[in-house]
Amino acid sequence: MHIGIFIGMTDETIRPAPLAAAVEERGFESLFVPEHTHIPASRETPYEGGGELPRPYYRVLDPIATLAAAATATTSLRLGTAVSLVAQHDPIILAKQIATLDLISGGRIEVGAGAGWNREEMRNHGTDPRTRTRVLRERLLAMKEIWTRDQASFHGEFVDFDPIFSWPKPPQRPHPPILLGGWGRTTHARLVDHADGWLAPFDLPVAELGPGMRSLEALAEEAGRGRLPVTATSFSPNRALLEEFAALGVDRALLGVSAEEPDGVLRQLDEYAGLLSVRPSSSTPGPPSTSPAAPAVPGHGTE
Repeated sequence: MHIGIFIGMTDETIRPAPLAAAVEERGFESLFVPEHTHIPASRETPYEGGGELPRPYYRVLDPIATLAAAATATTSLRLGTAVSLVAQHDPIILAKQIATLDLISGGRIEVGAGAGWNREEMRNHGTDPRTRTRVLRERLLAMKEIWTRDQASFHGEFVDFDPIFSWPKPPQRPHPPILLGGWGRTTHARLVDHADGWLAPFDLPVAELGPGMRSLEALAEEAGRGRLPVTATSFSPNRALLEEFAALGVDRALLGVSAEEPDGVLRQLDEYAGLLSVRPSSSTPGPPSTSPAAPAVPGHGTE
């Protein structure tokens, strides 16, 4: 099982390049960051964590620029979004941005994608919240066409363009992995249809993660697809929890780092580095570990 880092970086915490270098130096496999293009001043959509929307949501950095800086400061670290709000983006522009990132990084980008939860935010981008999962699907499919064809075209309900040229093409072939964020059978059905892996919700209890993985495996088998990798995220990781992840067959565990001042972030990385040797537990599993609610950071808990 790979072990990586998730952090919602803001303008008030550590900068992307030194963070990425520190993550790679300590031996972590990957670094993932979230996205919110903005937070509407007038918002009716309730915060998924309950209560007031936490400060980092308002100040989170742009993921494309963040990962570009991280790419130039590292050589082997996998870099990804968790999640990119694809339904809020022009797919032609986003396809070029991600392909350029993949080129700059030497083929190290992974695209965690989600439809979003903040209805006012997506409306400001011209996306109807009622159709966001369908919009997400078409935009991802259109991006795949752009990445894999010299002359790409797409004609759908929400995305429509005649043949175009767009370079660079991503070094990863056929394209960077697409990981779909969300929860439940409908998410898994869409994942099997047009994605390459699952980003499970933050701090999803092991008692729910295991059945979710089995449901995904069954749907993939029905569709004639191979096993799809799973990424689980915890903001309160410990050795016992990571051993349970590994025993379930989780492919990557992301350890959530709070967006503190730089020294605080580095201390968290040092603490987490002690978990890099985790292997599946050989003992009989006990009661599933429980996890507290996800902390006040943007992320991939809900599509």
